[in-house]
Amino acid sequence: MTNENTCVLAGGCKAAGTDVCTRHCTHFIAMHGASGEGGRSGAAGLPREYRLVTLKNSPARDAIYIKIRKPTVVKESVTTMAEAYVKTFDRQLDQGTGIISPAERIKSLYLVSEKTGTGKTTTAAALLNEWLRVHYSGSLRRGLTPLQRPAYFLDVNEWQTEFNLATMANDDEGMAEFQRKMKLAMSAPFAVLDDIGVRDCTPAFRSYLHAVINARVTNQLPTIYTSNIALDQLWQVFGERRLADRVGDLCREIEFVGESKRGMRR
Repeated sequence: MTNENTCVLAGGCKAAGTDVCTRHCTHFIAMHGASGEGGRSGAAGLPREYRLVTLKNSPARDAIYIKIRKPTVVKESVTTMAEAYVKTFDRQLDQGTGIISPAERIKSLYLVSEKTGTGKTTTAAALLNEWLRVHYSGSLRRGLTPLQRPAYFLDVNEWQTEFNLATMANDDEGMAEFQRKMKLAMSAPFAVLDDIGVRDCTPAFRSYLHAVINARVTNQLPTIYTSNIALDQLWQVFGERRLADRVGDLCREIEFVGESKRGMRR
């Protein structure tokens, strides 16, 4: 039995589906670990349910988004948008060399929908997995050593809960784990900040979130934000415009529309 359905590298691997496509493959181990639960995929912090989601198998493939083309608004395929975005990922390997211009730097995306379950997080996870794939294979082709953690997924709602629990219980270990995630989210070459529209956040938590966003924007690190709050309304959640304005820097807003895709994961 071959292993192409349990490896995010399969989409660009010539050996996928052949007899050598097994869990003993060195590239599979590098991406997923010997157990299938580790490697670069595990280090990225993706929830287990999203670790094998790619643009090819995503249940959100049929999702649509609205695009403003003055004077009209049209609906387009999320898959078409995402595939075009992935084509820019090869630039990541040249960004530190000065080969590409600032105008060609990989942009950030703000995936938004008032409804839940429309495919925002699934699409963000698929894009993160595509980044892992492009980074790993592209590094090897260039004779470079792939980073152990080229991307990171941060569930902002969960992160806020961890902060609240650690501060209420005066839990040093909990706070250390909270800060570890913060540092990873600040420095990863690519990151997903899931559910950025957290409500009722304290000024203390907001300052940590601002530090993450500010670090990523200042260092021009591409970020996928997901939210149920429109970008131009985000400041009302944060209680200030400064943080929302930083999210919007070099960021394209994608508004998902349609019915819930929940319960459709494969």
